[in-house]
Amino acid sequence: MIELRPLFRLEAQVDEPRIAPGAPLGDRRFIHVSGGTFAGERLKGVLLDGSSDWQLVRADGVAELDVRVSLQCDDGPIVFMKGWGMRHGPAEVLQRLAQGEDVDPALYYFREAIMFEAPAGKYEWLNRVLALGSGRRDPDLVTIEAFEVL
Repeated sequence: MIELRPLFRLEAQVDEPRIAPGAPLGDRRFIHVSGGTFAGERLKGVLLDGSSDWQLVRADGVAELDVRVSLQCDDGPIVFMKGWGMRHGPAEVLQRLAQGEDVDPALYYFREAIMFEAPAGKYEWLNRVLALGSGRRDPDLVTIEAFEVL
């Protein structure tokens, strides 16, 4: 049986997507992460500038997410986070998101599988964790509720 334990809430400040339409597999998007925070019972800190989300928006409207984020813990260590996921929903809901409207995340699917690379020491336990994330997309903010899979 799979059990989940809350890991952290992540709020990423994001820039406008840069879009390269017409690629063979769909439209490509690059979304720069300029900062943000994460906080949970066992770790907290900030997102470092230069993190990013590389997306492929397929012909069926599904956005495949390839997220790479550097998390700096409040006591100094930097943890690398990798997320693979997808976001999709009804065309009218995705259009509202694209226009920057406030959309209830229950109206679309936004999930990620998350893994970490942490240095030896206090956070090395993250190297053995698979986490699942549920997301929300706002105009300049992405929020992920991450849960450790036990």
